[in-house]
Order: sequence, then C-alpha cells, then structure tokens
Amino acid sequence: MKEHFQIFSMTIYGIPNCDTIKKTLDWFKANNVLYEFHDYKKEGIGKSKLQSWFKQVGIEHIINKKSTSWKALDIDEQASVTTQAGAIAVILKNPSIIKRPVIEVNDKIVMIGFKADEYDQKLKNL
Repeated sequence: MKEHFQIFSMTIYGIPNCDTIKKTLDWFKANNVLYEFHDYKKEGIGKSKLQSWFKQVGIEHIINKKSTSWKALDIDEQASVTTQAGAIAVILKNPSIIKRPVIEVNDKIVMIGFKADEYDQKLKNL
C-alpha cells in the first residue's frame, strides 16, 4: 500500500513585536507546526502579494481599521483604500495597517488573525 502525504508551505505574515504575532508564533511552536515567518516591516510586501490577497478575501479583510496605524492616516489616505490601487499604495507606505497575522498555505490564505480554537480546527488538519 502506497502512503500519501501532503507537502505544503506555510507562511505567517506579520511583524515580530506585535502581541498577536507573539501569541500566534507561541501557538505554532507549542503545537509543533512548521512555518516560515515573513516580517513585512523588514522584508516588505509586494504589490502582487497584495493583489492576490485582495482577490482571495477582499480589501476589507486585509486592512485593520481598528489599529493605531490606520487611525494615524489622514482622511484622504483612509478614503483611498476603497479601490485596489489606492489600498495597495497606502499599504506599501504603511504595512502596519495589515491585519495580523495573515497565514498562507501554498499561497492561499487560510487564516487572518489569532483565534486558538480556529487554529486547532483549521491548521492541525492540514
């Protein structure tokens, strides 16, 4: 009988000094889940990655409008995120407005944010 297994690449996008990211990484380590971490403050985030995310979940699910970074933007910048081009321009200048974490498996978003019970359901079965 031939064994089947799935090979996948999991990436966690965020910034390391974020409390939510710290909780996420702690959960992954405690549950022995392998991942790559992408610090988009240091490594940046590309236009094509943002376009992919918007296509998958929409602009409104990527931008954290409750964050202090969002609230620090001027009203014109906030208003410009209603279009894909406007949102990309604002995010490239202010990556801290991205909700954290964004978790991808094979370039597909599987989770945004930290909810341990959802991690247990969605990620342990990959």
